[in-house]
Amino acid sequence: CSRASARKGSLHLRRCQCHSYQLGNGPNSEQTLTNTLLFGVKPLSLLTILSVLLLYPMHTMAQIEKKDSVSINEPDPVASPRLSLSSLTDGIVRSIKFTGEEIKKAGAKLNTIDTTYISPNKYNLAFMLEQSSWYEHYRLGSNDGQSLNFAPNINTKLGVYFGWRWIFLGLSFDIKDLIGKGKEKAPRKEIVFNLYSAKFGVDLYYRKTGSDFKLSSYEKFNLSQSYTNTQFNGFQSNIKGLNAYWIFNHKRFSYPAAYSQSTNQRKSCGSLLAGFSYSQHNISFDHTQLPEEMQQQLSPSLKFHSLRYTDYNLSVGYGYNWVFAKNCLLNISLLPAIAYKKARINDQPTQSGTDWAQWIRDINFDLITRAGITWNNSKYYVGASLVLHTYDYRKPTFSMTNSFGSLRIYMGFNFWKKKEYREKKE
Repeated sequence: CSRASARKGSLHLRRCQCHSYQLGNGPNSEQTLTNTLLFGVKPLSLLTILSVLLLYPMHTMAQIEKKDSVSINEPDPVASPRLSLSSLTDGIVRSIKFTGEEIKKAGAKLNTIDTTYISPNKYNLAFMLEQSSWYEHYRLGSNDGQSLNFAPNINTKLGVYFGWRWIFLGLSFDIKDLIGKGKEKAPRKEIVFNLYSAKFGVDLYYRKTGSDFKLSSYEKFNLSQSYTNTQFNGFQSNIKGLNAYWIFNHKRFSYPAAYSQSTNQRKSCGSLLAGFSYSQHNISFDHTQLPEEMQQQLSPSLKFHSLRYTDYNLSVGYGYNWVFAKNCLLNISLLPAIAYKKARINDQPTQSGTDWAQWIRDINFDLITRAGITWNNSKYYVGASLVLHTYDYRKPTFSMTNSFGSLRIYMGFNFWKKKEYREKKE
């Protein structure tokens, strides 16, 4: 060929024609042309093509085998564990056990004592029978010296209690309800919770009076006859509050020995006490229920129908345990308190100014009194206790003093000795 064409197809054809001319036009010219078309490629190029054709299936199979091996070696998806009933039960049991251990540790810290003065309780449980009498008294006074005193009949109850260490729970029943004489009166409600530990104590209470008040006494009335102890149905009250106090000499002085029988005081000892109290008082008074001639002479400041006040107080006092004989204990404690009171009379706030003198007028004084006597040989016990709360509210034209308390007489025994005392012989 003398020259090459610009197109690839023409170049290939001219090369074929050149080879044909060189081979000649013999009888096998067509076969020679065909062989030339098939095998006119260089040997190296043919070898490359054959290698690709042979190796491509092997490469494809290798890729398939690799994918299969990867899929085989991949770990199976981890199934999420199923929550069984047994595992749930075990978890609850462990939680309860852990909580119990923590409560036990906290109780041990709160009840650390000096065993030369106080003997710890050796038993887990206690049984107690109790007779309790509840007392209330209210005094309403005016600035001219006139006063009215109201008190309900003393409420007596019988109770059965079970105790665990220093917590007692049980039921009490009004004797009048049991014999059928108290159903016509509005029911009283009394909920009281007392906690006595070595270091501190807590009182929670809610009280709602019934309708069996009496006019117990009065002053500065000029009457034609006596109305003392006259039934009065125009007075009701409810009180709810919290009282908490700290015992400074808690390692040697034991309140539980006198009021919850969970320890025994062995030597006489006293302690300084400090506390905080919060209470809400709601009083309703219907003066039209008074005798007619008393209504005519009643001071205007006593003609109210409702009084509500909130009491905050801080108290500092002293308590003393006197061991006057073997296993015998007498306790007396007083906690006077300085109190701040905010009140609403007839649903209207009392007048208050911004000067310090008006703020001081809202400060009054309260008192918490406790007394108890008990005999306790660590197994059996018998005793009596008195707890009395007194609140004082005073304004220039009006004053009120209300007191409530309880007297308890009880007897019982402890049982189920603690594990640490079972192996020791008394």
